[in-house]
Amino acid sequence: MPRAATSSDVFNAVAEPQRRAILEFLLPGERPVGDVATALGLAQPSVSKHLRVLSDVNLVRARRDGRRILYRTNTRAIKPLYEWAGTFERYWRNQLTRIKERAERKQRK
Repeated sequence: MPRAATSSDVFNAVAEPQRRAILEFLLPGERPVGDVATALGLAQPSVSKHLRVLSDVNLVRARRDGRRILYRTNTRAIKPLYEWAGTFERYWRNQLTRIKERAERKQRK
């Protein structure tokens, strides 16, 4: 089955490590494309393309400030990703608890 376009949903958009890095970089506040490119060591056209994908799925927001466009992470749009990943976090926490309990029982014997 062919993979969905990266701009079709948030999961495909964040599958790209550079996009995740951009989201993290923008988390503290608004930044122009040039700052993102410099900080992450990426070419400005590449950052612009990544920002377009992230914007298409509403993970970043943009606002014009004179001639510049400032981008920021849309944390509300990330919440469904966080909640979905939390399911797996709980699973692994339970698994690790079971392993720890088994090891402690073995150690007591």
